[in-house]
Amino acid sequence: MRCYDPRFNPQYRGATENMDQAIAVPHENLINFPYRSLDFALPRAAVAVRPTTKTSYGAIYGMSRPMQGLYRTIDKVAPTDATVLIVGESGTGKELVANSIHQRSKRCDQIFIPINCGAISPNLIEAELFGHERGSFTGANRMHKGFFERAAGGTILLDEITEMAPELQVKLLRVLEAGTFSRVGGDQEIKVKVRVIAATNRDPQAAVAAGQLREDLLYRLSVFPIEIPPLRERGEDIELLAHHFLGLLNDAEDDVDKRFSARALAALREHSWPGNVRELKNLVQRSFILADNVIELDGLLQQNAEIRVLPSSEHRLHFEIGTPLAEAERHMICATLDHYDGNKKKAAEVLGLSLKTLYNRLNEYRTAHDYRSATRPADREALA
Repeated sequence: MRCYDPRFNPQYRGATENMDQAIAVPHENLINFPYRSLDFALPRAAVAVRPTTKTSYGAIYGMSRPMQGLYRTIDKVAPTDATVLIVGESGTGKELVANSIHQRSKRCDQIFIPINCGAISPNLIEAELFGHERGSFTGANRMHKGFFERAAGGTILLDEITEMAPELQVKLLRVLEAGTFSRVGGDQEIKVKVRVIAATNRDPQAAVAAGQLREDLLYRLSVFPIEIPPLRERGEDIELLAHHFLGLLNDAEDDVDKRFSARALAALREHSWPGNVRELKNLVQRSFILADNVIELDGLLQQNAEIRVLPSSEHRLHFEIGTPLAEAERHMICATLDHYDGNKKKAAEVLGLSLKTLYNRLNEYRTAHDYRSATRPADREALA
């Protein structure tokens, strides 16, 4: 017999095709009726597989709903050549997202070059991006290929795009539209095929209103905009990230297996994380250094109270009245370096110090565990 219910369509094929014979079987013998097979034809919707939740995506970690959406967005745009504008607060991982797009693109076997536009001197950034000819300026003793030429066939990330001078934005717009440019001091037109990804921690529309970003460039960059959620909107990811960073630190040491106390984990979950993932990573590292075996609540709060970074473009340090001047200066220098991702030249400029003075201060701090944990490995190597 056949059931024609459109949602459930079993087919029973008995030892006989005679319907009368099947119906005539005594009730007590129905259980032994010799069916040859039982076939189910279920609707496709009934067997659809639910999407799995990813806890990581390459070097990006997170299992929250906002991060699952981000992963799906990257999957969509990565195979294309669309220009991408990544918007996110400082410390959210804009470079990681850009690199993930590159690694999942058809350019993945080519070079990926990340550039922080705010970390290069305004006098040098044009030559760094587009190269220069020999003799084009004092010290230009040979022809130099810029980042765009070196990234040919690959991907280039222009981080902090709003820090680029408006006159240079015009040249960038030409590269995006025509794929051509000239080196500084030259007139030869160079054509390259490069995928451009831009990133900023500012509101792009606000940057346009302030005259820091050309409106036509914004439209050209934001062919496919991506917004990275701040850590405060990813509550369920905080503990996952903390354990990930702690695991990396444990693995880097011999016979070390430090862990968080329950109170410490509760404190992590309750914090607002204005510095986002970078703040969490630095805090775990500092606490790892201070802890013996168990990372306690008090250690976390102590480290977090020393340097407090507020969201938005306004950043402040808070000190107790009576804090020694040398200690306040040390915290200010370390926090400024951390804010500018270890860029000493930019930090010195903002602090009103000469680069030499900044290096002298860093040499004084190099043995202090709190400074060593507050800087990136590359910065510590520079002091060695």
